[in-house]
This record gives sequence, structure tokens and C-alpha cells, in this order.
Amino acid sequence: MTDDHDPELDLTISRIIRAERAAVWNAWADPALFVRWWVPAPHVCRIVSMDLRPGGSFRTEFSEDGVAFGPHITGCFLAVDPLERIVFTDALTADWRPAESAFLTARFTLADHPDGTEYTATALHRSRADRDRHEQLGFHEGWGTVTRQLAELVEAGAQGR
Repeated sequence: MTDDHDPELDLTISRIIRAERAAVWNAWADPALFVRWWVPAPHVCRIVSMDLRPGGSFRTEFSEDGVAFGPHITGCFLAVDPLERIVFTDALTADWRPAESAFLTARFTLADHPDGTEYTATALHRSRADRDRHEQLGFHEGWGTVTRQLAELVEAGAQGR
């Protein structure tokens, strides 16, 4: 498994989450938990489809008010390695069908760390212009917020044991 970072094309957020990898993985794999952290609060996430397997559909919507929902992610899972890695792209839809347009491939890795789990989220772009556009759209703030929300969710569960 190669997870090389290209600073010319990729944007990355990394955080040590004070919980076991299984808890972080479960927050990805359990739709009831996933919707609690996937979009920055106070926005609300709704899963349209989430077939967590290579070739599986990944489609979410978001709402500012919890009533009117609009598109968020429409993509396809490329790799799903339990407790280790999830990769999806918006270049494809379910069952490897080409999408109308593409912006990124996203890679999420989990690794053991003495304090819990090292969680790394990377957005891979096809060009420097796409990378720069994503950064200007607020990559660090947005992906940083959802990573923090993920950490708070699973860390709260770890403390409850």
C-alpha cells in the first residue's frame, strides 16, 4: 500500500485521536455515527447511499437547516481495508461508472499510535489549480473541523468505557 504525499497536488490533515482504531473505523462504517461528524456543524449530513466496499456507492447530502438537503459527495469507494484505509473518488459513481465531472480522490488512513490512532485525511487532485482551488475553498478549515468532530465523537465514547 503506497500512501505517498505530493505537496504539489495533495492537501492533508492529520490528527492523533485518543481512541482505538476500531472506534475510529466504526465511526466511518456505522451510518448513525458517520452522519454526526461528516459535515461541519451546524450543517447536517444525510446518507443517500454508502456501500463500503470497492466499487460501492458513496453519496451524501448536506443541509444548513436540517430540512432542505443538497448534494455533497457523489462517488465510488476505490479501496476499503478494514481498520486501515478508505479511498473514494468523485471521478466514478457506483460500480465504477464514470462520473460527469471529477475534482478529487480522498484517502483516509488509520494507524496505531501510542496515544490512540493516527488519522490522516488526504485530498488528491489532478492539477495544481484544483489543489489551490480546494485550499481556497477552505480545505483546512472544513476537513480540519470534520476531523475534530470525528475525534470528539470517538474520544467521548472511549472515555465512557
